[in-house]
Amino acid sequence: MADKKGLTYADAGVDIDAGNAMVEKIKPLVRATQRRGADAEIGGFGGLFDLKAAGFVDPILVAANDGVGSKVKIAIDSGLHDTIGIDLVAMCVNDLVVQGAEPLFFLDYYATGKLDPALGAAIVAGIAAGCRDAGAALIGGETAEMPGLYAGKDYDLAGFAVGAVERGSLLPRTDLAAGDIVFGLPSSGLHSNGFSLVRKIVADAGLSLFDPAPFASDRTLAEALLTPTRIYVRPLLQALRAGAAIKALAHITGGGFTDNIPRVLPMGLGVALDLASIPVPPVFGWLAAMGNVAEAEMLRTFNCGIGMIVVAGASEAANLESALRAAGETPIAIGKLIASSSERVAYAGRLAL
Repeated sequence: MADKKGLTYADAGVDIDAGNAMVEKIKPLVRATQRRGADAEIGGFGGLFDLKAAGFVDPILVAANDGVGSKVKIAIDSGLHDTIGIDLVAMCVNDLVVQGAEPLFFLDYYATGKLDPALGAAIVAGIAAGCRDAGAALIGGETAEMPGLYAGKDYDLAGFAVGAVERGSLLPRTDLAAGDIVFGLPSSGLHSNGFSLVRKIVADAGLSLFDPAPFASDRTLAEALLTPTRIYVRPLLQALRAGAAIKALAHITGGGFTDNIPRVLPMGLGVALDLASIPVPPVFGWLAAMGNVAEAEMLRTFNCGIGMIVVAGASEAANLESALRAAGETPIAIGKLIASSSERVAYAGRLAL
C-alpha cells in the first residue's frame, strides 16, 4: 500500500499562519486603545485590567455583550468593513453607560470561514476606533476560522465589554416619579437594529447596494446604511461628572421605544412621548414608505431618530439640558413620566415619516 500523504490543518481549511499574520497587523491598532488600568497588549492567554490604577475606590463591575445582527451582511455584500467594528463596540458600551458605568475594556470575537488578514485587520481597525471613542481598552479577543460553517466571505462578530461604577452611583436611580422629564439624544440613523427588515425592503425594491441611496443621494445605499452607531459614552459621563442629576438612561435598540424605555422604569410608572417632537432622519421615512411599514411597527423596530433616552426631575431638567449641551449633545424634550399601571409607553402625535 502506497504511503498516504499526511493531512495538515491547512488541508482542512484552517491557516494558522494567516491567523498569526492578522495578529501582527492589529497589534498597533490595539495599542492605540491603551488607557489607565490596561496596557492594551495582545498575544497572551488573557487580558489584564487594574481597577485601582483606573482610579476606582469601591466599584461595581457591569458587563454587556452584543453583536451587530444582520447589518454585518451589508458590510460583507458591499465590501465595506471599516465601520462595522464601531457598531460592535457601540452596541456594548452604550448598554454599560445606561447604568452609569464607565467602559473599561473590550474583547471581540470574529468568526469566518476563510481568514483574510487584511479584511480582519480592517474590521479590528473599526473596533479600535470605537474603543478609543468610548475610552475602553481593547485587551483581547478571538479569531476563529471555521470552514464549513461560514460560506464564501461571510463572517460574524460579537463583542464583550466590562465597565465600572462607584457603589451608590448606579442608574437608574430609585427616585423616578411621575412628572420627570424625558429627553432624547439624536441617533446617527439606523444604528444596528432592524436590518433583517431593512434588507427585505431593499431586496423587494430591486435596489443594489451600490445605487445612490434614495434618502441620501451623495452616498451609495451601502454607505448610508452602514453609518455607524453613535457612541454616547463620553458626553453622558461628562454630564454625570459635572453633577447633572440624571435619574435614568435607556439605550434605544431592538424593540425601539416600546420595549426599551420600560426596562428602566419601576412598576406603576410609564412614559408619555410626543412623537411630533422627534426629528426623524430621512432613512426612516424611506423605509416606512417603501415597505408600507406601520408607525407602530417602526416604533418597535427602529430608534426612529433617538438613540438614547435621558430622564431628569422637572426641577433639574434645565440644568441637565445645559450639561448635555456643554458635553456636545443636542438633547430634545420628547415626553415625561406618568403614573400608569398598564400602558407603559403612551404615544401622542405622529412621527414625521
